[in-house]
Amino acid sequence: MLKGNKVGLRARYEDDIPVLRAELYDDVVNGSRAEGRPWRPITPGSKDSRLVVDDKEQGLVPFSVVELDGGTLVGTATLWGIDNHNRSAHIGLGLLPSSRGKGYGTDVVAVLCHYGFVVRGLQRLQIETLSDNDAMLRSAERNGFVREGVLRSSAWVLGEFLDQVLLGLLVQDWKPDSEG
Repeated sequence: MLKGNKVGLRARYEDDIPVLRAELYDDVVNGSRAEGRPWRPITPGSKDSRLVVDDKEQGLVPFSVVELDGGTLVGTATLWGIDNHNRSAHIGLGLLPSSRGKGYGTDVVAVLCHYGFVVRGLQRLQIETLSDNDAMLRSAERNGFVREGVLRSSAWVLGEFLDQVLLGLLVQDWKPDSEG
């Protein structure tokens, strides 16, 4: 397990799947805002890649996020779009509704940075998030990510186009434990 100050990132367990399905993926609004594709229900027992881990997929590393105190599941974290040639990847995370507002997002981003830069030897990490996702923007910026641009009206979400903010962090600008 990779450990931060408040949370740990570990492999996805079979017991995690019903909780993640019910609290993250079955929530139409959350699912629509978190995915770059239209929301659709996930059939119980499905091998959907958002839930079930394919250990052979090299461009995606999904984690379950757990509290360090007690091991309670609090969400998901992902390093995705891993490009080993250009040594870059994207960061994504989703916290269960009951786990939001506790500083876990900032800690998750910090642990993913450690994984990407130290464990994987990457040069650049990137985050794309909706411009009104203040929690993710704060978590990214507390970890040293810099706003690099706005992708105007680039995300179709529940009947309207929304802007996305592009943030990046280079390994030479990363400061471990730089959270605010």
